[in-house]
Amino acid sequence: MNYRPHRLATCRLSSVNNAPAISILTANSRLRVAPRPIRGLCCVVASVIFNLLALQGARAQPPVDFAHDVVPLLRTHCVSCHGGREAKGSFSLNTRELLVNSGHVEVGKPADSYVIELIGSSDTDAQMPPNDKPRMPLAEQQLLARWIAEGAVWEDGFSFAPNTYEPPLKPRRPELPTAIHGREHPLDRILDAHRQEYGQTIPQPLDDAAFLRRVSLDLIGLLPDPEQLATFVADKAPKKRERLVDQLLQDDIAYADHWLTFFNDLLRNDYSGTGFITGGRAQISGWLYDSLLKNKPFDVMARELIAPPDDTSRGYIDGIKWRGEVSAGQTVEIQFAQSVSQSFLGINMKCASCHDSFIDRWKLDEAFGLAAIYSERPLEIHRCDKPIGQQAQAKWLFPELGEIDPNLPRDARLKQLADLMTHPENGRFARTIVNRLWYKLMGRGIVHPLDAMQSEPWNADLLDYLAMSLRDNNYDLKSTLRLIATSKAYQAPAVAQELDTAGNYIFSGPIARRMTAEQFLDNVWKLTQSAPTTIDAPIVRTPPTDEPLPDLRGEWIWGDSAAAGKTPPADETIALRKRFTLSTAVERGGGVITCDNSYVLLVNGQETVRGDNWTQLQSVPLHTVLREGENELLVLATNAGTSPNPAGLFVGVHLMLTDGTSTTLASDATWEFNAQVPAIEQGRVGDIAGAWSSATVVPAVPSWTQVIRDGGTQALRVAVAGPGPMVRAALVKNDFLMKSLGRPLREQIVSMRPSDLTTLEAIDLSNGPSFAKSLESGGAMLAAREWKDRTALVEHVFQSALCREPQPAELESVLAFLSPRPSAQEIEDLLWSVLMMPEFMLIR
Repeated sequence: MNYRPHRLATCRLSSVNNAPAISILTANSRLRVAPRPIRGLCCVVASVIFNLLALQGARAQPPVDFAHDVVPLLRTHCVSCHGGREAKGSFSLNTRELLVNSGHVEVGKPADSYVIELIGSSDTDAQMPPNDKPRMPLAEQQLLARWIAEGAVWEDGFSFAPNTYEPPLKPRRPELPTAIHGREHPLDRILDAHRQEYGQTIPQPLDDAAFLRRVSLDLIGLLPDPEQLATFVADKAPKKRERLVDQLLQDDIAYADHWLTFFNDLLRNDYSGTGFITGGRAQISGWLYDSLLKNKPFDVMARELIAPPDDTSRGYIDGIKWRGEVSAGQTVEIQFAQSVSQSFLGINMKCASCHDSFIDRWKLDEAFGLAAIYSERPLEIHRCDKPIGQQAQAKWLFPELGEIDPNLPRDARLKQLADLMTHPENGRFARTIVNRLWYKLMGRGIVHPLDAMQSEPWNADLLDYLAMSLRDNNYDLKSTLRLIATSKAYQAPAVAQELDTAGNYIFSGPIARRMTAEQFLDNVWKLTQSAPTTIDAPIVRTPPTDEPLPDLRGEWIWGDSAAAGKTPPADETIALRKRFTLSTAVERGGGVITCDNSYVLLVNGQETVRGDNWTQLQSVPLHTVLREGENELLVLATNAGTSPNPAGLFVGVHLMLTDGTSTTLASDATWEFNAQVPAIEQGRVGDIAGAWSSATVVPAVPSWTQVIRDGGTQALRVAVAGPGPMVRAALVKNDFLMKSLGRPLREQIVSMRPSDLTTLEAIDLSNGPSFAKSLESGGAMLAAREWKDRTALVEHVFQSALCREPQPAELESVLAFLSPRPSAQEIEDLLWSVLMMPEFMLIR
C-alpha cells in the first residue's frame, strides 16, 4: 500500500474542564510536530537508543525470572532498608506500584532509571547499597537493568511486606451503612462511609456529556453519535442516566462485540496464533459470542467451560498442545490447573506449578491436584521439572465445600469440579468476577492486582456486596454492570490514583483509563467510516433465526497437478474461477471459503478477501459486490510446504435475489483452472493469459471434511445475514497496530493490559500505514460531505471524538488552519490532531 507519513501540525496542549485539550496553531497543513515541546533532543534520542538497545539485548536472552532472579537479588541488597516495614528515604519497594511510583524506575528504560544510576555509582555518598554494605556485583546490576528493560515484570500479589491476611471462602452479606445526603444507592452508602473515614468530601457528578461518553465506552465500547449526544444533553428527565444504562446493556450485539475482548483475554481465546494451524488449539469463539449475545449467566458459562457439554467450549480446558518436547509446567494438564484457578478464582498458580510458591500460600501438590482432575493418565508430580516419584491425586483447592472423587472418569471429575467452582457457598468465585468488572469500569480492582485474590481488599464490604448481588441476580453480569454504572460513585469525575504513606490505595473516585486497542480502533473506524468489511471470528453476529440454509455440498478442487492421483508440489499457485449469471440483483447473501494453504478471492476483478489458515472457514458477504448479469469468482490459490502435499479449495455460496428466489453455487468440476497467475495491483487483477481447463476434484483429506462439518453452516449463516453493524476490532485477527496498542497474543491468560505508553505505539500512531489509511479514508469521506460551513465540520469532529464542542480558542486555531473549502488532506490532519489528544485516548 502506498501511504504518506503523517504530516505534523504544530499543536499546543491546554486544559478544558480539567481535561487535556489541543489547539492547532498553524495554517501549514503539511507540517506536524509533536504535541509536546521536545527539550534536550539529543539527550532524548540518546536515551531512546540506549533503552532500545538494552531491550534488544534483553530479548536475546531468556526473560528474567522475577521469583527466582529478582526477588533474591532485592532481598540481598535492598529489602533490609526499603522493604517490609522499612522505607528509608521514604522509598519502599514492597510492591511494583510503590517501586514505579517512586520515580526510581522508568519501566522499559534502564538508562533513565535512577536505581540503575545509584547501584552503579562510584560516589560513596550516593551509591546504593550504602558504602558500609557490599556492592551489588556487575552481573546482578546487568540483570536488574534487563528486568527493567523487559517491563519490570512482577508476580501478581507479591509483596516484600509481611502478609497475614487470608481471604474468606464463604459469601458474606454486609450490612449497609446509613445513607448520607439522601444517597440511597447501596454502593454509594458503602463508599460514602469510606469517604468519611478518610475525611473526603462527596464529589459533584460528571456533566451529562462526559457521563454519556464514559458509560458508552465502558458498556459497549463505542462513542455516541453527535445526534445521541444532543438528545441526551437536552433530556430533562430525572432518571435519564438509569434509562441510558439500560438502553446500552440492551444493545445485545454491541454489548457482545465489546465484552468479547474482555473474555477473549480472560479465557485466552483468539482467531490466529500458536496452535491453530497445527491443530494443537481450538477456538471457543462461537460458544463465547453466543453466550454473551444471550447474556448467559456467568455460573453457567463457568460450568460449560470446565465441564464442556460439547466441543464448542472445549478449547478452553484443552489449552495449547505445544509442539516438540515441553516442560512439566507446559503440559495441557498443568495449563488446565493454571487456567481454571486464574480465570475463576483470581489465583496465580504458575509458581506453584513448579514448586511451592515463593509469593503466596499455594503448594506444588495443590497445583498438580487440580491438574489431575483433567488428566486422563497417571500424573507424576515434577518439582522444577524433575519427577519426585509421587503421583498426583485429583483434588480441589477448598475441601470445605466438597471433594473430587479421583476414581471417577475424567468427565465426571470435571463435572464435580464445575459444581464445586460454582457452589453457592464458594464466595471466591463471585468475588473474583465482580472484582474484574469493577476494575473495568473504575480503573482499579477492589482487590488489586486482579489475579492476587489472596490480597486484602481495600473495602471488603463493597466486594462482598457486589458478589452477593451477582448471586442474588442469578449470576447475570449485566446486573452487576448496571449496579456499578448507576451509582454516584461511578458517575463522579475521574481522579488520579492515590496511595497513603504505606502504599495502600485510597478510593476517591474512578481512575482515568486508556482505551484498549479495540476501543481505540473501533472509534477511529466509526469516525472515519473505515472499518473492515469482514470478520475473522467464526461467530453468528445476528440474533438467532430459523431461516433454513442449504447444506454445504461443495467439493474440494485444484488444478491438473492433482489429477490422476498426483500430489501438488509445494509453493504452487494457480488460478481457479467460476463464471455465472444472475437474473436479478442480490438482496443479500454471501459465501464461505477456505484453501489449503492460502488464497486471495477476487469478485468481478476486485479483491474481496484473503486468508492463510485453512482450518478456519472465512465468511464473505457478497451482496455488495455481485450484480445482475454476468459475474466471476476468481481465486488465486497457493499450496505451501517444503515437499509435495495435498492442496484444495472449497467455496460455498448462497444468495437471495430481489425477485424472491435464491441460488446456490459451490466449488466443483464446473470451475475452471489456469496455471497462469496474474499480479494484483491496488486490489484489482487484469486479464489472465493462458488456457483455461476444467478444475480437478480432489479427494477430501479427513481434516478438511472436519472443518466443513464443524463450522460450515454457521459460517454460511454469518455470510448471508445481510448488512449488520460496523465490524469491530474484537472480531478480527490481531495485527501489528493492535499489538503495539496492547492487544495480547493470548497464549497466556491476560487479566490486565499494560497501561504504559510504548515507543512502538507512539511510532505507529505517528506513521503507521494502517492508522494512516483510516485517517486518509476519513478525510476523503468528510471532504465529500456537504457542510453548512467549516465550523459545522469542526464541531462534528469534536462532538464525535470528544463529546463536546470545540473551545473558542481551539475553533479559532482550527479555522485558521483550514481552507475555505477544506481539502481531504487538511481534514485528515484535523482528525490526526484530535485523535492524538489524551482526551480522546482516555476514558475519564
